[in-house]
Amino acid sequence: MSEERDTVLPIREGDRVLLVGKRDREYYVAAGPRTLSTDLGMVDLSVLVGAEPGSVIRTHKGEEFTLRIPRAPDFFTHAARSGAPMLPKDVGMVIAYTGMNQRDRVLDAGTGSGVAAIYFGGVAGRVRTYEIREEFAAKARKNIAAAKRENVEVIAADVLMAEGEYEVVHLDMQTGPDHVALAHRLLAPGGFLACYTPFLEQVFAIHDAAFPLFSQVRVLECIERELTRSPRGTRPSTRVCHSGYLTFARK
Repeated sequence: MSEERDTVLPIREGDRVLLVGKRDREYYVAAGPRTLSTDLGMVDLSVLVGAEPGSVIRTHKGEEFTLRIPRAPDFFTHAARSGAPMLPKDVGMVIAYTGMNQRDRVLDAGTGSGVAAIYFGGVAGRVRTYEIREEFAAKARKNIAAAKRENVEVIAADVLMAEGEYEVVHLDMQTGPDHVALAHRLLAPGGFLACYTPFLEQVFAIHDAAFPLFSQVRVLECIERELTRSPRGTRPSTRVCHSGYLTFARK
């Protein structure tokens, strides 16, 4: 039985793409009438318009790059930042432990660069993300547009002004009892609140505010350890593996 696949659309002017070369060379560029200069030669980015994913693009020196459509992890790596975004491991926990799916309406707050909203937009039906700082919201809108997440709306306002009903409320910000109460009011029955916090003192405040309101409250920490392989052998990376804590509460 044959499996139908959606037609892959060619690259349009202004679309963000990745050019991937040898030795881990990777460039995040916009297709259009400009030139990218690299140590492997210059690339005429106008030739990207009309190209398809997997196309081989050559520099004026004949060096090859492969065209790739960015996915959410690529925006985590390359998108313009207004602060430190949540790590993919923590975003993944929010998606997994809330059961986020295409039927869900998600309220996100503390948009920052919009990286978490880009991830959520690839899973949920609709995402509304609040960012109180207008300059951060403007940058997030550009990143979200580059990711083509048309189901994600950025609102430059205090999340305490939010209305509506949601299956998931995610807060990556300085969260207080008022925010926990708001989440409880806006969540549909069975919905989840997920709060990302870097410090235990914040976890305690959220837990104490959520415990009287929600039927289930739990706190999790995800430790990620990357392995580094070299001619001498393989060992854990020395990078810091802790990033923050996640408090989940179910209505």
